[in-house]
Amino acid sequence: MADWIQGKIVENIHWTENLFTLRIDADIKAYKAGQFTSLALDIDGERIARPYSHLSAPHQRPLEYFFYTATGGVLSNALVQLNAGDTVWVKDQSNGFFVLEEVPDCKDLWMLGTGTGIAPFLSILHTDEPWQRFENIVLVYAVRTESDLRYLDTIEALKESHGDRFRFQAFVSREQVPGTLHGRIPAAIEDGRLQQAVGLEQSADRSHFMLCGNPDMVKDVTELLKTRDFRKNRRRTPGHITTENYW
Repeated sequence: MADWIQGKIVENIHWTENLFTLRIDADIKAYKAGQFTSLALDIDGERIARPYSHLSAPHQRPLEYFFYTATGGVLSNALVQLNAGDTVWVKDQSNGFFVLEEVPDCKDLWMLGTGTGIAPFLSILHTDEPWQRFENIVLVYAVRTESDLRYLDTIEALKESHGDRFRFQAFVSREQVPGTLHGRIPAAIEDGRLQQAVGLEQSADRSHFMLCGNPDMVKDVTELLKTRDFRKNRRRTPGHITTENYW
């Protein structure tokens, strides 16, 4: 069984009423970009733990995690109240197969995330591997309102570093926001608006999709892509769609 490491809060960034980021100093074991660990607090005599993806790349410190305070979420509603210097438990060993070594070689990598499900993508994009393996990388980030769009400065820095090889498209489902697409990702793939917006077609001979976030988005995009000759990616039968539900 993996051990718990006591971490110290370096910074708690409150983005909105429900969105926040914790930066944590904790000496955990090395992990792979795209993996998750567990964070925990001792509440009323019980250790309450939940899995969270690393947003920070393996070489980056402090560790960084992106949260949404769900209604009734005992742990997230306690974590949001932490201040610099407070302590939190971090699982020493990270896990998960939402990593690039599980993705077959292809030309174009599409990263589709909703809400805080963008975290593992930012971890991956701050490593060398995606830029060494793929010709084009598309990051799609879907949220409900404009205020939920975070880490845009980080995304802009990636665009400046990698030029036309990196394409970004934001979605906002409940507001009309200039420069973003309105509605849901599946509909925009089905009618071609997403492909047109980023200037890149999707085809089974050159595209791979990594989907992370809302289970409905993951399911709907997967089912849509299956109708277009894309297959779920499995170790024994490599395909085009790698997924991770984010709650």
